[in-house]
Amino acid sequence: MRSTPTIGWRTPAVILLCGCLVSLVSFGPRATLGFFLTPQSQANGWGRDVFAFALALQNLLWGIGQPLAGAIADRYGTMRVLCVGATLYAIGLVMMAYSTTPGMLDMSAGFFIGFGLSGCTFTIVLAAYGKLLPESWRSIAFGVGTAAGSFGQFLYSPLAVALIGGVGWQNTLVTFGAAMLLVLPLSLVLATRPAEPVPGAAAPQSIKAALSEAFAQRSYVLLVLGFFTCGFQLAFITIHMPAYLLDRGLSAEIGGWTIGVIGLFNIVGSLTSGWLAGRLPKRYILSVIYFGRALAILAFISFPVTPATSLLFGAAMGLFWLSTVPPTNGIVAVMFGTRWLAMLTGFAFFSHQVGGFLGVWLGGIAFERTGSYDYIWWLSILFGVLSGLINLPIVEKPVLRPATAAA
Repeated sequence: MRSTPTIGWRTPAVILLCGCLVSLVSFGPRATLGFFLTPQSQANGWGRDVFAFALALQNLLWGIGQPLAGAIADRYGTMRVLCVGATLYAIGLVMMAYSTTPGMLDMSAGFFIGFGLSGCTFTIVLAAYGKLLPESWRSIAFGVGTAAGSFGQFLYSPLAVALIGGVGWQNTLVTFGAAMLLVLPLSLVLATRPAEPVPGAAAPQSIKAALSEAFAQRSYVLLVLGFFTCGFQLAFITIHMPAYLLDRGLSAEIGGWTIGVIGLFNIVGSLTSGWLAGRLPKRYILSVIYFGRALAILAFISFPVTPATSLLFGAAMGLFWLSTVPPTNGIVAVMFGTRWLAMLTGFAFFSHQVGGFLGVWLGGIAFERTGSYDYIWWLSILFGVLSGLINLPIVEKPVLRPATAAA
């Protein structure tokens, strides 16, 4: 497939900037949804398990939709996927504001936002970077694009707390839904060409062949399995951390700043990870990240919860938060090229979201049954250690295909 040339005003810098804005606008609201757990549950008389299940469903549907959205973007171009995803996301946020039954919440926060996220978050943006930007830009672009999503988390978290206090949680959701429509004009810059046969060239690899090739590779399977932990830890903390801190007697503002600090320090972590991914073995970077998360969580639950320890935990976790994304995308690109990059990273992301589903849902169930999140914190530590070990044997080399071998 031919890449869309970056000519005229659509330079690499412009592409990078617009992709970062899409990541910021789309990731920001999702990172704040935990702040709506308490007010929406209280307004409707729900236990935390109701809200947790809707957000767990969101994570699962986001993961299911990601490979499909990636395949469509690879085959037909990025722009239409971003537009459809942003529209579904906006509808979901507005519907969520007026959801008064568990079924309505599952439909809005679960179905619409879940599938909307699969079409317009940084996974699609990074795949567009892989196709549109020169190879020398890729590793750092993957880091910058991921960091932009983190800046959205930093920006939106305290903003959400302020808006909820000022105009109410329902109007806050509607405001965030309207802001999602900014993705529509920005998607024009990230447009990629539909896949077209090149005269005289070998037949392009089919979806079926790409999937068969990928899942036959032990390294790809290990990468996918390891990404499960990333989703479990991030989704659990994003959704349940504000309520966890309230339970410990801290203010909603501390919860907002803790999530915001995670986003702020993830800018550093993602940029550093993207820079290192171009210079060091990516599997080692992933192992360090997973081990580092496990240690950060262990330290956090081993000491009394105070504003200082919460913010320190946010800073430590932020360094490791989405810094898994640049080396993960980089390994997939090295192994299989960029032809089906969005789809193959989408399958890795599906594993991530299965972890996210379990992290959010089990968090709600554990709290309702035991009045504590202790079991989930310890599971997060265990999974971090296992993923740190799983990534070590990955082989970072291009897959040798028959046509390549013949040549």
